[in-house]
Amino acid sequence: MTSRFDRTRFKTSTARRQRQDSTTVERRLWYRIRNGQIDGDRFRRQHPAGPYVLDFYCSELRLAIELDGGQHNAGSQVARDQHRDAWLAERGIVVPRFWNSDVTENMIGVVEKISLIANELSQQEPSRNTRWLAKS
Repeated sequence: MTSRFDRTRFKTSTARRQRQDSTTVERRLWYRIRNGQIDGDRFRRQHPAGPYVLDFYCSELRLAIELDGGQHNAGSQVARDQHRDAWLAERGIVVPRFWNSDVTENMIGVVEKISLIANELSQQEPSRNTRWLAKS
């Protein structure tokens, strides 16, 4: 059976390396969302998904959290982020993005927003969260 996200050893090793080399901002948010601290929803960090590695991912809700630094404001990076978000949306994954400065300056607000989104997703029809999407 093929993995829903086409996982390979290379992608898995890349994700592991990114977990080890995570930024201070990623570590700060991870400390607040790990172990089901947001309404019992469990997130993974640096999760491989197709050609991408998601900063944080909750498979039960199909929710990916992305943290963006200033480089994401550049024209070419904006286009890449839009392409990535469209690819994930085609697979039913919701992707809120937060600026690193938001996490640094307003952690409570970021966690509350993630909780709100998670709550909305958990209220949706059960099949939305558990369906198998085999698109690649």
